[in-house]
Amino acid sequence: MIQWAARNIGWKLSALALSTLVWIAMTADPPVAATISAPVQYKNIPRELEMSSDVVDKVQLEVRGPSGKLTPAGLSDAAVMLDLSSVLGPGERTFPVREARIQLPPGVTMQQSIPNQIRLLFEQRMVRDVPVNVRIAGPPPAGYEIVSRRVVPPRLRIIGPESRVRDLSHVETDPLDLGSVVGITQFSVQTYISDPRVRFESSGRVTVHVEVRKTAGSEN
Repeated sequence: MIQWAARNIGWKLSALALSTLVWIAMTADPPVAATISAPVQYKNIPRELEMSSDVVDKVQLEVRGPSGKLTPAGLSDAAVMLDLSSVLGPGERTFPVREARIQLPPGVTMQQSIPNQIRLLFEQRMVRDVPVNVRIAGPPPAGYEIVSRRVVPPRLRIIGPESRVRDLSHVETDPLDLGSVVGITQFSVQTYISDPRVRFESSGRVTVHVEVRKTAGSEN
């Protein structure tokens, strides 16, 4: 009996020690579930195409893993990497989130995502020059009027999805307050594009020259 118990004692002790360590690890850091907000990162965007639809920038991920890894610090780099290299032309494309590259800490897995699909609309890129409209926030002083106003440059180049660029007839300056302006004044102001999917090719800043004179008949 003693000889049977002593047979392979080393292996038996090793197995006991290993099982004890596994048990301690599981009880000390049990698996738990959590829901996190992860940014969506897009790579390999087609060179001549633009995303025309509203772009999903975050998804909710339900993840599971050791409690010690499901901390704000441990999940700070969590992200969904969406590869757009398969997009070859304009149109709608649907991308399952589960098929994307999910960046999570080792030992943490994704159970589900909300939404579980991302649909994007791609259009040809369009470049177009549009006029600059000057916005006046307040009129000149009493007894004065705007004689002339000139914008330099008078047109700015915009870039974006074809349908959205075609729909834009102009861009506009930030409002100019002329309440204390007399004579010739120069303003350096930023212009604004109403469509968030359209952008300026370069700087959207312009110079506005305004001349304000006394109205006819108001001379002292």
